[in-house]
Amino acid sequence: MSSLFTDNAIITETLRDYIDRKLVAYGSPEYAYTVVHKKNPSNILIISSYPDEWVDIYRASNLHHIDPVVLTAFRRTSPFSWDENITLMSDLKLTKIFSMSKKYNIVNGYTFVLHDHMNNLALLSLIIDNNVKEGLEDNVVANRNALQMLLIEINEQMHMLNRDASPARQSQREAGADKAIFSPRENEILYWASMGKTYAEIAVIAGISTRTVKFHMGNVVSKLGVNNARQAIRLGVELELIKPELS
Repeated sequence: MSSLFTDNAIITETLRDYIDRKLVAYGSPEYAYTVVHKKNPSNILIISSYPDEWVDIYRASNLHHIDPVVLTAFRRTSPFSWDENITLMSDLKLTKIFSMSKKYNIVNGYTFVLHDHMNNLALLSLIIDNNVKEGLEDNVVANRNALQMLLIEINEQMHMLNRDASPARQSQREAGADKAIFSPRENEILYWASMGKTYAEIAVIAGISTRTVKFHMGNVVSKLGVNNARQAIRLGVELELIKPELS
C-alpha cells in the first residue's frame, strides 16, 4: 500500500498489541483504530479487532469514503455514539455500509476523534453490543475522557513507530504531507464539476477537449479511490479538497 503510513507488519502488530493491552481496563471491546490523511483520503491505516473478512472488504471497497462514522468525524472534535441511523447530512442517510456490517455484528458503537499535527483524522471506534459485554456502553461513557486521552497516546505511538522505522522515509512523508492531492488542472475540472457544469461546459471554460476533461476526471476518481465522478465530487466537497477557481 502506497501510504503516508508504513505497511511494516512488525510495526502494525506492535501497535495492535499496545491497543489490546490498553483496552483491557475498559472491558476489551472490539475496536478499530483508523487514520485517514485529510488531504489525501486514499492514504489510510486500519488496525482493528473486527473480523478479518470485514476489514478486507472495507479496505478493498474503500468503504471509508462512504462510511458515515468516518465522514461525521471529519466535522467533529468530540466523541459520539452511532448506529445504523446516523445521519451524515440533513438530506442524506447512508445505510449501505450498515447493511453490510450487520453480518459482522458491527451496528452500534462509540467513536473518539483526533485531528492531529500531521493533518490526519484519527479515530478509535469501539463496538457496543450489550448482548456480548453487559455494561460496556456505560463503562465507555463513564471513561470517555480517559479513552480520548488513550486515542492521543495510540496516535503518538503510531507516529513514533513510523518515525523510528525509517527516518529518511518519515522526512519525505513530512515534506509532502500537505502537498495537494490534485494537479491544478484536475482541481479545475473537479471544481467546475462541483458547480454543476457538464463536461462540455467545462471543456469550453478550460479551453480543452471534452475527452481531456474526462481523462482528468478519471485521474481524480482514481486518486480518491472512488467508483465514479459523482462520488469524487461529493467526497471532494465533503472533505474540502477542492480549491476555488479565482478566474
